[in-house]
Parts: sequence; C-alpha cells; structure tokens
Amino acid sequence: MDQTTASIVVMVTMFLMLGAGVWVALALAGVGFIAMALFTTRPIGMVMATNIWGASTSWTLTALPLFIWMGEILFRTRISSDMFKGLAPWMGWLPGRLMHVNIVGCSIFAAVSGSSAATAATIGRMTIPELTRRGYDPMMIVGSLAGAGTLGLLIPPSIIMIVYGVAADVSIARLFIAGVIPGILLTSLFMAYVGGWSLLNPKRVPPPEPRQSFAEKLRDTGSLIPVILLIVAVLGSIYVGIATPTEAAGVGVLGSLILALATGTLNWATFRDSVLGAAHTSCMIGFILAGAAFLTVAMGYTGIPRLLAEWITSMQLSTAALLVVLTIFFVIMGCFLDGISMVVLTTSVIMPMVQKAGIDLLWFGIYIVIVVEMAQITPPVGFNLFVLQPMTGKDIFTIGKAAFPFFVVMALMVVLLWVFPELVTWLPSKMIG
Repeated sequence: MDQTTASIVVMVTMFLMLGAGVWVALALAGVGFIAMALFTTRPIGMVMATNIWGASTSWTLTALPLFIWMGEILFRTRISSDMFKGLAPWMGWLPGRLMHVNIVGCSIFAAVSGSSAATAATIGRMTIPELTRRGYDPMMIVGSLAGAGTLGLLIPPSIIMIVYGVAADVSIARLFIAGVIPGILLTSLFMAYVGGWSLLNPKRVPPPEPRQSFAEKLRDTGSLIPVILLIVAVLGSIYVGIATPTEAAGVGVLGSLILALATGTLNWATFRDSVLGAAHTSCMIGFILAGAAFLTVAMGYTGIPRLLAEWITSMQLSTAALLVVLTIFFVIMGCFLDGISMVVLTTSVIMPMVQKAGIDLLWFGIYIVIVVEMAQITPPVGFNLFVLQPMTGKDIFTIGKAAFPFFVVMALMVVLLWVFPELVTWLPSKMIG
C-alpha cells in the first residue's frame, strides 16, 4: 500500500481506538504496532523494546516526577489561604478588586506547581467561597479561575514543557526561561480584561473592603515571602546556570517540604498522599510518553510525517496560515484529549512540517503550550472545567461559557507571540551558562 493509504489507515485506527475509550498510551502503541505490521518489514518487537526503554530511561525525564511531587506537597499546605491573605490587601484599588486574587494567585501557584489542574483546584478551593461570600459575580469568579488556572502550564516549572522538551528534543531549561515573559504578559492580559469588565459592569462588583494601613498590608504580605523565595530558588538557579532543571526540581521538593513543615501541615498522611499522587501522575505521563516514542519511530518508518510535510508544502501556506490551521486543529483536539496526550500524540507528525516551515522549535514550544491552555477550557473535555465543576456545582458548558472571554484573551496572546517572537526568545538568549 502507498503512503496515502497508510495515512488513512493510521488515522482511522487512532480515532477508533480513542473513541472506544482505549487508554491513550495503549492507543499510541497500538497504532504504531499496526502501522509497522502493515506497512514495514522492520522487526516490531525489537523496535518497540528499544524505543520504549530509551524513552523511559531518559535523564531529562527525572525532573518530571520531582516537579510533580513539589506541586503535590504544596497542594496540601496552607499556601493557598496564606496567598489570599497576602494578596487581598493590594488588590482592592484595582477595577475588579479581589477578583484579581484569582489571577495573581494562580500565577504565583503556577510557579511552584507546573500543573493547570492543581493550580485551578488549589486557588479555587480558597477563592470561590471567599469571593462568593463577598458578593462577586459568580460567572466572573468561575471564568477567571478557569482561565487563570491554565497558567500552570505556561509559567515554569511546567510539566507539559518537560513533555514537549523530551518529545521535540528542545532544552527544558531554555523552555522554562522562555515561558517567563509570556506568562507575565498573559497574567497582565487576564487582569486587564477583568478590570475592563468591572468598569463596564460596576453594579456587578461589590463595594470596596475597609481600608488597611500600610503597616497592616506589609504584615499580611509576609505570608507570601516563603513561596516567593521558593520560586526564586527554583527558577533563579536555572537562569544563572548553577542548576539543571532536575537539580532545581530537587531544590523545589526540599523547599516545599520545609514550607509544609513550617506551616504545620506536614505529617505522615500528607507526605504519603503527596508521594502517591506524584507517583500516579508520573506513571501516567511516563506511560503515555513510552507509547508516543514507539509511535514516533513507527511513523518515521512508514514515511507518513514526510508525506504530510510535503502535502502542507504543496498547499504553499504561509507560516501564519500554517499556525492558524494548527491552532484550530489543537483546539478541536482539546475537545477530546488532555494537553499532555495532545502534545505527545502530534509531535511525531507535526514537527517535520514545523521544521520545514522554518519555525523556531523553542518559540513553537511556548506557542503549543498556550494553544493547549486554550484547549483546557473547551467543553466537553477541558480539564480545568472538570476540576471546577464539583467546586461550583455548575455544568461543564456553563463553566465553558464563563471561561470563553479568557479563551479569546489567549487567542490574542498567540497573535502577540507571532508579531513579537522576541517575547519568547529574548530572555533565553540572556541565560548564563
């Protein structure tokens, strides 16, 4: 059979397996097995064993469980309540007032979590009852939390950046640093939207809180110092070149354990739960990456990625048009798959055409993270929507409607990255070491 027929068979098989509810990792490996069995003469068992072993023993992956464990530890501490106490006094003068605690809180927790779902859950557990009690608009509470929760993917350390870095062979340290400026800018855009909405809807914003003295504000802000120091230790050690991402992750785990101990929330139960949670998530991601590694090699043997790259080239799409097509493609995929599965599932097919188009893989990594962020708040399988559903009692589509303006803001962010690629590339170029 020719490569066109092979492409059709592989795509149909993939959709059938995913539609039947087969685990993503098994679906990836299964499609790779079928592709090699039907369209190549290579020894399948040897190829599968070699590539799955190689993907599972990569030293780069050692940062993954450590950053996940760091987030799991902090998820079980008092960091979220301390964050509200430290941020609230400084948000009262902004249009939208304490609604900004959702956004700034998510951006801070994202810098020590790496997970979109953990960020939304941790901050939401603290802000939803507080903001509801104080009379803030319920739809804006949910929408801002769903949107800002996605910052857990963009602001380093990001789990999905590690996955992309391994899959695309891009420096994880450079990816982390490249995400800093876009993360700050997207946080600012979210805050600007909330402020603009509040100015246009003044009756839907409660009256100001009682004023505090400057000394009282400083006292409350002291609760933020430990987490800020942890962020500086993790990201600063990478930026100045004194630690690799894996070593920085070790620093982060140690710092989070000290924070948990200092806040009185570290006991055997929380320690055990954090280890089990990190092991569960790490194994799931590792399983998916192993299946994806085999599929990537199988696709290379069949020649399908080259065929797709040539097809895209024959369409003579401009780089901008290609990115528009890819953005739509990822958003549609996000209606059915989680972010990590999206990245590993598409890397083997998309990377050849991205490279052929002359797109910088570092820039593309940040682009793909933001597009995956958009997919995190698209029904029916937007993970952030699932996280917020039991916390709010609202259905998935209501939460999706509330989050839609933030989806548009992220689309604007993609445009800004295209117009100003230096937002991604400038800071990594200044890295030491």
